[in-house]
Amino acid sequence: MSKVEVFEPALCCATGICGEDVDERLVRFSADLDYVRSRGGDVSRYNLASEPRVFAETDAVKAFLHVAGSDGLPLVLVDGVTAMTGRYPDRAQLAAWAGVEPPAPAGSAVLNITETSRAASGCCSDSDAGATGCC
Repeated sequence: MSKVEVFEPALCCATGICGEDVDERLVRFSADLDYVRSRGGDVSRYNLASEPRVFAETDAVKAFLHVAGSDGLPLVLVDGVTAMTGRYPDRAQLAAWAGVEPPAPAGSAVLNITETSRAASGCCSDSDAGATGCC
């Protein structure tokens, strides 16, 4: 399983989901992070305004900021390697990078079907094989 780190620009709060004008991209990204974490994914999120020390202590981030500046954020590292810059990954990308089961494709339904054995008595059991009115 890989470690995914997301370095974000300065946001008003840890998630950026605050104030009167909420950015829908941040709402969706927060939900995607929760999804991946709930399946055991190792994902960390850092905000430049509240956690500048992490930015300064991570060599790949320091080098990125030196070249692109904070306007190039967000920056996504997977096991310390740059995977994406300038935008937030979607749920499927996060899941793949974190090594967790990806979400079902949009518009599909997941059916949790399990095999069950027939009851010894009841409709269509072996003892009812010749009975009339059996399913």
